[in-house]
Amino acid sequence: MTNNDDIRPFRIETSEAELADLRDRLDRTRHTGELPGVGAEYGVSLEYVHRLLDHWKNGFDWRAAEARLNAYPQFTTEIDGQNVHFLHVRSPEPDAVPLVLTHGWPTTVAEYLDVIGPLSDPRAHGGDPADAFHLVIPSVPGFGYSGPTGEKGWNRYRIARAWAELMRRLGYRRYGAHGNDGGSLISPEVGRFDPEHVIGVHVTQVFSFPSGDPAELEKLGEEDLAKVKFLQWFYENVGGYDRLQSQAPQTLAHALADSPVGQLAWNAQLLGETLSLDYVLTNVMIYWLTNTSASSARLYYEDAHAEHPAEPTTVPLGLANFANDFQSIRPFAERDHRDIRSWNVYDVGGHFAAHEVPEVLVDDIRGFFRSLR
Repeated sequence: MTNNDDIRPFRIETSEAELADLRDRLDRTRHTGELPGVGAEYGVSLEYVHRLLDHWKNGFDWRAAEARLNAYPQFTTEIDGQNVHFLHVRSPEPDAVPLVLTHGWPTTVAEYLDVIGPLSDPRAHGGDPADAFHLVIPSVPGFGYSGPTGEKGWNRYRIARAWAELMRRLGYRRYGAHGNDGGSLISPEVGRFDPEHVIGVHVTQVFSFPSGDPAELEKLGEEDLAKVKFLQWFYENVGGYDRLQSQAPQTLAHALADSPVGQLAWNAQLLGETLSLDYVLTNVMIYWLTNTSASSARLYYEDAHAEHPAEPTTVPLGLANFANDFQSIRPFAERDHRDIRSWNVYDVGGHFAAHEVPEVLVDDIRGFFRSLR
């Protein structure tokens, strides 16, 4: 007999039948057509999909990826009626600070594999042991091994409350939060919901946008106005995934749940062509094996239909903004977050810094929390 507070050990155990089914589907892929010479102008190119598919069939080793994930302690627990899967990597340093790391879409907990060692055991990675963290890395409800959500309402605020409960359940009364992509939306809300226990929030994007007041734009400098113009361009030219998942995630999911290459191309539009193929495929495999195309997309719908608080957050906030990524606009960030402690902009990396430039991200996280310990 279990109760709702139970924390249960978990291992990823993919059956051979699941892998055989995947291989069969990949072998029978029916590709779409493409206009000649357009590249990625109309979306993810056929050439890139062919390259990914060839590696999926002939080079990618899911068993190795599965073993790498299973090398870390994993658990599940039920919070607010939802299964929550998470990695829990305790530091060998007794005074380590607990830190919850939150991924977004279209990644999974695999996003953070390259930073687990340096963050949890800096002594073994050339760092200062005083900078160590106990790491909690959950699968966002509706994503990966947390499995599909079973009811409406799993927006960033409900997830933030679940993270506060998870940290309480693990016995952590004083902790930090870090997030990327959707995690950069969720993590500040953990601080808003649990300010008595959250010592600081570190993100790689501050998603603060114009309020609609013309006077707000008039106060911006040239550099920030250029960022606003880029945001408008991105929304009009690259933001189709956002609008579709915010409006009709179920319609999209019927196709993704039946086609691994469909899932691959849909995720690849944001993962891009600069990341390692193994990294892309590890994340896509988790979506495919857990059949979470619909529930992961629903996060966009739930957030688009949520009531958003008007008051700024008050917990200390730190930003590490990377080169080829959403460029945060500080005047808007200061409107939405009262206590910005660090704001670092780098000329390297991109949207998935934990994989692209893990050492830079690790140094920034360490530096932000150093004064808050």
